[in-house]
Formats: sequence, C-alpha cells, structure tokens
Amino acid sequence: MLLQEKTKQIGTVAKESGVPIKTIRYYEEVGLLKASGRTEGGFRLFDSDVLSRLHFIKRAQSLGLSLLEIKYFLEVHDQGNLPCDHIKEKLQYQLVVIDKRIQELLILKQELQGLLSGWEAVTKNTETIICPIIQKD
Repeated sequence: MLLQEKTKQIGTVAKESGVPIKTIRYYEEVGLLKASGRTEGGFRLFDSDVLSRLHFIKRAQSLGLSLLEIKYFLEVHDQGNLPCDHIKEKLQYQLVVIDKRIQELLILKQELQGLLSGWEAVTKNTETIICPIIQKD
C-alpha cells in the first residue's frame, strides 16, 4: 500500500504536470524519465519526483536547451551531483547564439525594408521569373 501512495499513474502525472501522456512516454523512451513499474492494467507508474523532473525539463527547454543536453544534466543529477555549472556553460553559449541570430535578423530586416521601399508594380509576366522584384540582385 505504501508503494502505491508514493507512485503516480501516467494519467495523473499528465494531469498534474500539464504534459501530455504521449510526451511523457516519449521522455521515458529517450531516457529523461524512468517509470518505476506498471499497474496490473499495464499503466506506467512514476515516483513522486517525476513532477519536479518534468518541470525542470520544460523550463530547460524554454531556455533553449535541447533534450540531449537536458538528458545529460539529469544524468549528472542522478549521479548525486548538481549540474548547475554545466547548465551555466550551456546558457552562456545560448546567449552567444542569440546575439548572432539577432544580428542576422537585423540584417534581414534592413534587406526587407530596402526591398519594400523600392517596391514597384510589375505588369510584365515572364515564364522564367516568378516575382522580378525579389529575384533581382
């Protein structure tokens, strides 16, 4: 009876976490979560810490970390260590990637503004050119 109280069925985990059952199954398949067993009816059972793990996974994803990176952090945690230094390193790298992407987007914005500011109506139709305005160099 005590084991039953500490574990949660997958449907309960999904409801309490807001994470769909299909996603929870996938996380188990890729090694982010571990079911502690199954009910007689075949439903997965998870330990009570599953909600904390799911919250961590979702938060880490929202910060741009990949599931592979998150899996590594969870493995470090499961070995009894805090993965904070590893996470900090990845988040610092995320900032570099974001800064680079911002620069690329600013260049794209300038290109689009220039293209739109010189927009002219085109009436001549050719078979080889789809839109002469965006296809001119």
